[in-house]
Amino acid sequence: MPTTLQPSQKRRLIPLVSDTESQPTAAMRIAIANAEVGDEQRGEDPTVNRLQDRVAELLGKEAALWFPGGTMCNFVAVKVHTRPADGVIADWMAHIIRAESAGVALSSGVLVEPIVTERGIFTPVDAQNALNRLATVSPPYGPPPRLICVEQTHNFAGGAVWSLDELTAIADFAKEKRLAVHMDGARLLNACVATGVSATSFASQVDSVWIDFTKGLGAPIGAVLAGTKGFIAEARRYKHVFAGAMRQAGIAAAGCLHALNHHVERLAEDHLNASRLAEGLTQIEGIDVMTPNPETNMVYFDPSGLGISQDVFLQDLEGLGVRMGKVRGAIRAVTHLDVTSSDIEATLNAVKAISAKREARRSPGSCAH
Repeated sequence: MPTTLQPSQKRRLIPLVSDTESQPTAAMRIAIANAEVGDEQRGEDPTVNRLQDRVAELLGKEAALWFPGGTMCNFVAVKVHTRPADGVIADWMAHIIRAESAGVALSSGVLVEPIVTERGIFTPVDAQNALNRLATVSPPYGPPPRLICVEQTHNFAGGAVWSLDELTAIADFAKEKRLAVHMDGARLLNACVATGVSATSFASQVDSVWIDFTKGLGAPIGAVLAGTKGFIAEARRYKHVFAGAMRQAGIAAAGCLHALNHHVERLAEDHLNASRLAEGLTQIEGIDVMTPNPETNMVYFDPSGLGISQDVFLQDLEGLGVRMGKVRGAIRAVTHLDVTSSDIEATLNAVKAISAKREARRSPGSCAH
C-alpha cells in the first residue's frame, strides 16, 4: 500500500510535468484580447503575417508559415522534403519517432532509420552508418535517403543542446550526400539562451526549422515553420491538406509576438532553476540524477533508491504539492516561467520529506511493516 503523506496546505500544485504547462501572463492576455485579426487561411490576418515575418527574420530564412502546433510542422516539413517510401534519419528518441503517434509514417509514408545515441546528438560517422543500414542490400531494395532530422533541444535526452560545431558537421555531411536537413526546433530558443549562439546561426545549417511558442515562451497556441520561399509555398499546401488552416488566428499569434518580445531572455531563469533542482536532488539519499548538469530546463532522475516505485513517488510528491511526470523510465521535471526559485526550494523540501519518511520506515526499531 502506498504511504499516505501529509497533504500540502497549498492549493496550487507546482507544475513541473512539462513547459507546456506554462500559462499566458496577464500582459500576454491583454495582447491577445487586443489583437488585430483577419482570415489566416487566405493570408489576410495581419498579426499572423507580422509573426511570420518576424520569425523568418529571426531565423534568417526567406519565409515562414504559422501552424497551430509543432507536431504539424514536423509532419508538413517531412512531407515537403520527401516522397513515399523514402528514408529519413533521426535520433532513436527523436520526437518524430517517439511522440507523434507514427505520424510521419502515416502522412508521408517514409521509413525512419534511428540512430542510437547517448544524448540525442549524432555525428557524421553515425549518420553514415545509418545510410549504410538503409543500403544493406543493393538498390532498389533499400529506401533512398532524403532527409536528416535533428532536434534542438533534444527533449528525451534531457534538454541536450546541439552545439553549432556539431550541427555544422551534420549539415556539411548532408550537403555531401545531397540530403536535406530539418530541425525540430521546439526549444531552439532555449539552446540560443544557453549557448549564446543566435537563432540565425543555428538555423543557417538546416533547410527547414520551426520554433514552438507553447513551451518555455508561454503562449497558449502556435508554432512557426521557416525555410525558402519555395519550401513554404509547398508547406502551405500541405498545411491545408492536414487541416491546419485557421481563420482569425491573430488572437493566438499576438501571444506569440508578445512572447518573442518579453519571454526569450528570461529562459535563462528556467535554466538556473533546473540547475538548482538537479544540484539539490543529487544531495538527497536514494535519488539518482541522470542529468546532474542540465544543459537547459530539464532534469531527469530515478527515485527507486528510496525503495518505492516511480508511481508511488509521483503520488507522494503530488500529495506534497508538486507535480512531475514519467518519461523514458525516469521522472522528468521541466522548469518554465510559472516555476519560481521558491518553487524549486519547495520541491526539494518535498522530495527530502519523502526520502526522510522512507528512511524512517527502514530504520532499526521502526514498528512499521
